[in-house]
Amino acid sequence: MATAAPEEEVVAEEPKKKKPIVLIIGGVVGLIVLIVGIVLGTLFFTGYFNPKPVVDPEHAEAAADAHGAPGGHGDKKGDGKPSKKSKDSPELTRFEYTYMQIEREFLVNVSGSKKVMSVQIAVMTHYDDRVFENVKKHDFAIRSAVMDVMRLTSDADLVKPDFRKELAVKIRDAINTLLEKYEDFGGIEEIHFTNFIVQ
Repeated sequence: MATAAPEEEVVAEEPKKKKPIVLIIGGVVGLIVLIVGIVLGTLFFTGYFNPKPVVDPEHAEAAADAHGAPGGHGDKKGDGKPSKKSKDSPELTRFEYTYMQIEREFLVNVSGSKKVMSVQIAVMTHYDDRVFENVKKHDFAIRSAVMDVMRLTSDADLVKPDFRKELAVKIRDAINTLLEKYEDFGGIEEIHFTNFIVQ
């Protein structure tokens, strides 16, 4: 009987040794599954598995050639309108915004006042550089149109909370109207004041 008791103890100890090994293996497998899940989830949410657009090389070359010259295939009916500049983005079609500051400041008297308003502006567009070339080409006419808009400002206008925004819209509309008159296309999206002084 003394020999039977130790055999039972040996049988009882073997399952205890297997449990920690099974737990360790289960923990390692669970950790691996978790890491693989995180990696796959990250790739899914970043768009890695989204289908890529198929680009026909001949069509891409024709489109690139069309945007290069006035009156090309990219222009509507050969009317010479600038094309939009697009950003390189794998997911969305975005347009690049470009800015140009008009070199000289605009200085006018405030209507019905002894005050003087001096502003410097920058124009923004998402079309190609032809818009800026047109702005430079018609600099004198644009300066005159902008100063005509600014001269209509009164003391009462200066204290309005949205005065600068309203003035920017009026200047933008005046420039676009002038460019449409001479070039058949405006293209100025926004006007930004880089300097604004009223004395």
